[in-house]
Amino acid sequence: MIENLKRGPIVASILIASFVAFLSQTLLNVALPKMMDDLDIGANTIQWLATGYMLVNGVLVPISAFLIDRFTTRKLFIAATTLFTIGTVVCAVALNFPALLTGRLIQAAGAGILMPLMSIVFLTIFPIEQRGKAMGMMGLAMILAPAIGPTLSGWVVEHYSWRVLFYIVLPFSLFGLIYGAINMKNVTKTSLPKLDVLGVILSTLGFGGLLYGFSDAGADGWGSIRVQISLLVGVLALLFFLWRQLTVQRPILEFRVFRFDMYSLTTVINVIITMAMFSGMILLPIYLQTIRGFTAFESGLLLLPGAILMGIMSPITGIVFDKIGARWLSVVGLAITVITTYEFSLLTAETTYNHLIIMYTLRMFGMSLMMMPIQTAGMNQLPQRLNAHGSAMSQTLRNVAGALGTAFLVTMMTTTAKSHGKDLVISRGIDPTDPANQAVMKQITGQATLYGINYSFIIATWMAAAALVLAFFIRKVQFHKEVEVARSTEVQHKASSSVSSSQ
Repeated sequence: MIENLKRGPIVASILIASFVAFLSQTLLNVALPKMMDDLDIGANTIQWLATGYMLVNGVLVPISAFLIDRFTTRKLFIAATTLFTIGTVVCAVALNFPALLTGRLIQAAGAGILMPLMSIVFLTIFPIEQRGKAMGMMGLAMILAPAIGPTLSGWVVEHYSWRVLFYIVLPFSLFGLIYGAINMKNVTKTSLPKLDVLGVILSTLGFGGLLYGFSDAGADGWGSIRVQISLLVGVLALLFFLWRQLTVQRPILEFRVFRFDMYSLTTVINVIITMAMFSGMILLPIYLQTIRGFTAFESGLLLLPGAILMGIMSPITGIVFDKIGARWLSVVGLAITVITTYEFSLLTAETTYNHLIIMYTLRMFGMSLMMMPIQTAGMNQLPQRLNAHGSAMSQTLRNVAGALGTAFLVTMMTTTAKSHGKDLVISRGIDPTDPANQAVMKQITGQATLYGINYSFIIATWMAAAALVLAFFIRKVQFHKEVEVARSTEVQHKASSSVSSSQ
């Protein structure tokens, strides 16, 4: 049945919808300061537009395996895209922050279903020997869209109202919904699994607590009571959730996927890479706008060449992966990532804009060589019955890693900057409360911030180096074990039928 399907329209449907969903993840980042002024709210309030999006994703992704088993591909796709479109409309017309946040959370609900659904559709409709090319196409949405977001957002905010961002997204979302409603086909098998309600509650508290704690730590610090309580609740809930999933008959998130060594290895590498990748996406704009005085658009523009190159390379890397596997692509890509990340730990107040563009573009080139191949290499080892669970687990851990990486690196930057700033003040014998020293204190603050950014990039370099070491242990997995068993069973059946007919 799957062999007779026209893959082109199905792939186009899921790519268009997913591209818009991934774009919305980073679209507001550069616009948040302007939105704070227009809505007359503080930083701790506005950050919920980003944190809330991650929280809903973190809650819905683990449930996605149940939804994919329960509902047809077409129904789930239409429901997810409709939710995202409705959320976009609510955001565009919102008159106050509560309405804007509501729309943002509805958007996230649709995106939280679309992301794992995309992986399952691609894994199902493409044979294993073509999965590299298929996952490379998937990388167009996963990698290119979030990187374009800051550049587009910076340009719009400088020239128009931030509401224009949602009006730009809306027609693409509507087109994706209409096109998908016409062309999306059912490619997954459905059943009537029973939803583990207790598991949903525990996963919501666990992943939600961790994501909120790590996200809020970047603003309030690790010493915040709210952060500590969130992390404690998250850890305890996740421990109970893990016990529940290992003992219940039909888990909503199958932790037994970690019995497969290559899936486990590539998942660990992917988590490390995701954390390291955020160092560039978060710290560079801070450096450009705080230290160098560049505009939001100029900051976003610096990230654009790397995003375009990553989008171009993603399908090419997938084709190469089908021929040689993930190991050497990953080793080369991570080696480039380690070198370029280290270069960013040497930033000065005189580092040229062109040097930054070249280094960031090279860094994204390195990322493009290994992001999708590593994920595909791990998913290839899983039996088909575990594809939905493997995808849900991978997406969930990447969400957690993204929040953790952002909070950890930003927190390390701020705490290191504060400590270094105090040392500079003491060494120069300056009274920071004296108005006459205001200009000198501004200079010291800039130097301290730059020191903190470089320190965070050093940590990111060691993360990438750890992933590089692990990449040498990646091996190529040819076929799912259950496919091999099915094939041998089919051969035996044909053989017995042949014997019976000859008799």
